[in-house]
Amino acid sequence: MFVDKAKIYVKAGDGGDGIISFRREKYVPNGGPAGGDGGRGADIIFRVDEGLRTLMDFRYQRHFKAPRGEKGRNKSQHGANAENMIVRIPPGTVILDEDSGEVLADLTRHGQQVVVARGGRGGRGNIRFATPNNPAPELAENGEEGEERYIVLELKVMADVGLVGFPSVGKSTLLSVVSAAKPKIGAYHFTTITPNLGVVGVGEGRSFVMADLPGLIEGAHEGIGLGHEFLRHVERTRIIVHVVDMSGTEGRDPFEDWQKINEELKLYNPILAERPQVVAANKMDMPDSEANLEEFLQKAREVQPDIEVMPISSLTRKGIQELLYRAADLLDQIPDEPVVEEVADLSERKVYSLDKKEDDGFRIVRENEIFVVESAKIERMMRRMQLNSHEAILKLARTLRHMGVDAELRKRGAEEGTIVRIGDFEFEFVEGSSYY
Repeated sequence: MFVDKAKIYVKAGDGGDGIISFRREKYVPNGGPAGGDGGRGADIIFRVDEGLRTLMDFRYQRHFKAPRGEKGRNKSQHGANAENMIVRIPPGTVILDEDSGEVLADLTRHGQQVVVARGGRGGRGNIRFATPNNPAPELAENGEEGEERYIVLELKVMADVGLVGFPSVGKSTLLSVVSAAKPKIGAYHFTTITPNLGVVGVGEGRSFVMADLPGLIEGAHEGIGLGHEFLRHVERTRIIVHVVDMSGTEGRDPFEDWQKINEELKLYNPILAERPQVVAANKMDMPDSEANLEEFLQKAREVQPDIEVMPISSLTRKGIQELLYRAADLLDQIPDEPVVEEVADLSERKVYSLDKKEDDGFRIVRENEIFVVESAKIERMMRRMQLNSHEAILKLARTLRHMGVDAELRKRGAEEGTIVRIGDFEFEFVEGSSYY
């Protein structure tokens, strides 16, 4: 099964906690603090593996949680950093943040990688808080939480030649004739609903990858029919082979078909209109095909004088080899690297953000008899602090006093014994004291 889009959840590893410990050797009086720092949590890294062709693996595993760093140890030993989690993805994958729509990466080459979620820093042990005024601190920090987010993966097929055209014009049949691929072929529209890839050997040691892409209809650039599910894959192809049914057996005009498909490509991404294109006039074995071809050439050359049309028949294989030689020659004339900087929706999804600056402000609201202090800085500090010692509580109280929280609480009417809540932590306000 071909899977070209997936939504997953990633959670980087939390940092390990720092610890409170002291030296206890027999002949080392007043040994001092010896609590080590916690290790760093693991990052989640997406790396391109050219052996993969679809996002099938993400159909069955949608949650990725990296290991956390080890806790610090006594004797001033730091905890080990966690080993990063490597997630393999196929070439041609665009990685987006679901909430913001920001493009995190567009990976096309084997071995390329990007960090999609960074692990948290390890908490500091009490050896980090020793000062001349406090040589034996009972302070330590919890590890920082790792980043977590929902990610959308979009795969755009990496092929040298892309077959485009209306449904039932013979794209799948052409691919089955020139390669070992076995696409589904049927006498009805939208037989192909996912891309099929095949390796085409031209001879003289030359070969290329050809993709049979799902059929287009008018309005596809707005999502009609298979819409963007198809057009997303055209962007990765280096040249386009536009297959047109010259027999007219479907009751359509070949010239109008050619114009409509080109217009859909242009509306989706103007760059596609400049991509090298060869028109494969298919089904030339049918009775009316020769007359239709003459009429097509007359009209098309008025619009595009340099149009390149090659008559073929997938049934009799007439003109097939000449088409393959021409495609190979065009590929030799353009760079080997696929065009990746011209993806239409990257510019639309670009997000500009300023450098984050810590907000020192706070807000106090009253819920019945409880005063609630809302402050990102204080809540972040409390998540890091291990509030299980008297010294840690004193440090928190000093921070609140220096930020002006004490004075604002008194102004709002807080008295001795009033309950104050910050995040999930509740305590009593003590009037006239340096701590709560």
